[in-house]
Amino acid sequence: MTHYAHSGTQADRSDWQTLLDHLRMVALLAQDRGAAFGLGAAAELAGRLHDLGKYDPAFDRVLCGEPGPVVDHSTAGGRVLLDPASGCPKPVAEALAQTILGHHAGLPDTNSPEDGGCLVARIARPGAALAAQASADMPEDFNAVSDEFRRKLRKDKAGFDFSVATRMVFSCLVDADYRDTEAFYDALEGRSRDRDWPALQSLLPAFRARFDAHMAAFDPGTDLNRLRAEILAQVRAKAALPPGLITLSVPTGGGKTLASLGFALDHAACHGHRRIIYAIPFTSIIDQTVQVFADLLGAENVLEHHSAIEIETPGPGRREAADTKDRSRDKVRQAMEDWAAPVVVTTNVQLFESLFAARPSRCRKLHNIAGSVIVLDEAQCLPRKVLLPTLAMLDTLCAHYGCTVVLCTATQPAFDSAQLQPGGLALAGRELAPDPGTLAGRLRRARIVQGGAMDDAGLVAALAATPQGFVIVNSRRHALALYRAAEAAGLEGLLHLTTRQYPAHRREIIEQIRARLKAGQPCRLIATSLIEAGVDLDFPCGWRAEAGLDSVIQAAGRVNREGKRPLDASVLTVFSAPDNAPPGDVAQLAGAMQSVARGCDDLLDPAAIRRWFEEVYWRAGPKRLDAEGLMDRFTFDGSATNFAFRTVAERYRMIDSPMVPVIVARDETAADWVARLSNEWEKSGPLARALQPFTVQIPQRARETLRANDKGDFEAAPLRGDAFFVLSDGGLYRDDFGLWWEQADYLSADQSVI
Repeated sequence: MTHYAHSGTQADRSDWQTLLDHLRMVALLAQDRGAAFGLGAAAELAGRLHDLGKYDPAFDRVLCGEPGPVVDHSTAGGRVLLDPASGCPKPVAEALAQTILGHHAGLPDTNSPEDGGCLVARIARPGAALAAQASADMPEDFNAVSDEFRRKLRKDKAGFDFSVATRMVFSCLVDADYRDTEAFYDALEGRSRDRDWPALQSLLPAFRARFDAHMAAFDPGTDLNRLRAEILAQVRAKAALPPGLITLSVPTGGGKTLASLGFALDHAACHGHRRIIYAIPFTSIIDQTVQVFADLLGAENVLEHHSAIEIETPGPGRREAADTKDRSRDKVRQAMEDWAAPVVVTTNVQLFESLFAARPSRCRKLHNIAGSVIVLDEAQCLPRKVLLPTLAMLDTLCAHYGCTVVLCTATQPAFDSAQLQPGGLALAGRELAPDPGTLAGRLRRARIVQGGAMDDAGLVAALAATPQGFVIVNSRRHALALYRAAEAAGLEGLLHLTTRQYPAHRREIIEQIRARLKAGQPCRLIATSLIEAGVDLDFPCGWRAEAGLDSVIQAAGRVNREGKRPLDASVLTVFSAPDNAPPGDVAQLAGAMQSVARGCDDLLDPAAIRRWFEEVYWRAGPKRLDAEGLMDRFTFDGSATNFAFRTVAERYRMIDSPMVPVIVARDETAADWVARLSNEWEKSGPLARALQPFTVQIPQRARETLRANDKGDFEAAPLRGDAFFVLSDGGLYRDDFGLWWEQADYLSADQSVI
């Protein structure tokens, strides 16, 4: 009897895909992906066994559209491996079984008493009798697979290392399964796709030439540009350093973004890396970096991948589904990007939550992270509560998967193993910048002073006394209240910039700010921290609400950024806001800053920064740096594993209060992309990327209120589910301050102002 993986259109099954063809092709594709980092045999075996359950005669009835119960086809391969008669060593069988069981439902926990979808519970259920052909897919021995896993384990980190190896095999399997399924239906329906990206190594000569030409165009006549050129030259001179963990400590204004890109291009050329991944802490600052990279390297070579719009949102009953034609097409349509582009610009949330994810759509890209130069811009922004697992992942990527990780920042955090115990990184002797301490002095362009308590009236008065200046506060709510107070006071040149505005709108406002500053026109900006990193603005002075010292130093980098004003007159004033206390975590960081300030006259001194990080990281202790205890969720005692993939995926969060996206389709471009959501043939991934510049993140409860009051809804829900929420009440969005979602149950923004 012939068994089939996917149904076609012909009643005689002449255009159906046989199960044997699908298993062989997925095995080959998975092997090709895994071979790049030494897990080819393991990935091949996972591919060969992943759909073994389709040898169940009941699955053929599902493909024919006959009524009946859902057929669990994803457990059989794992059950066969875990049978002692298979001869597969138990730890290897457990790891491969988790990848197979998870290729639709997501990586399961090994053993979770409350979770009926865990590995132990699913394997314990009676399995269907499979056709005899299923046994032909089992290997004669497992030596090659066992050796591959063994080589990925370090004695003191075996559990975590083993879990990452399992993730990588899972990524190879999922991507191979997606690709073969997509290819089958494309051929069946006469579609062709341009899915191949050029290889980074083939592009590097042109990339480096364009980079050199770009840098040569800078005016060498200023002291600052000469210093930036000196920094760049010394950073690039170290490109031959062996791959691994590296730091780049350059004060704000020293050109670290371009320096890190120059290093990444040269380092990749030296060591054959497959791609460059640039990760940024905030979506609010990604636009500028993407534009720089696109101008330098060509927009066609740069993939911008944010995390604001999630494409796949599993719900109850979707943990295991029959792989019918409709299900397969849905899988293809919903697939997230695989990060095969030569250059990827993304956010920390997307990068790290993918590395700790369980869902197939998010894990699909992981195998393409291997062999990359990963630049972590503003590395000090890695959140404390998940710091230890985050650093462990970076360490493993460098140790076993050919990555180089560049920790790029003006305020280098205390991540070195000599400072952070346990869990620190081996960073000694791996600094790219020439004498960071001396650089800090040479790049000093502003002073930080303490302003004490300042209420909104005092801040408005301070702004009124200077034609150009900014105030940065800790919340969107405070920023809007302060903006309205300044507006009521009649301040000229008043601008508001927060994440209430969608990214495309923020870009327009930033250009207005630059134009006003350059022309000497009044420019009084009220903003949140989104302007502190990655946004090149040059104000004469500014005020910053109390926060962590890293944020304060970044804010100071917006004062006299180009060094054209006297140092004494270029002042950032740090103040406390009596009526707007900072959020809990920010309050702790601000407290540490004030503790350092009491014993230090100069908060820009590198010694002050070191002391602040001591206060924040060293004294926090392991419990605060791994608040959810995630490092204990991956154990291997030599004879068995216990990996809590699903639990960790739920608990590893870079952001404490996750927001949800609202699409604001005010202009023609956005409206056109929204209209395309109703086209069944359009893939959700590209649509999500296209609509990213028009999204605002708000609390989930607020979005529910908008929907309940007919001020927005999910567009094309039958096709896209709850991925694309579009604002329908245009009155809730204003040019001056963005989206007003508060009190949306009875007011529009224009009404609230009146």
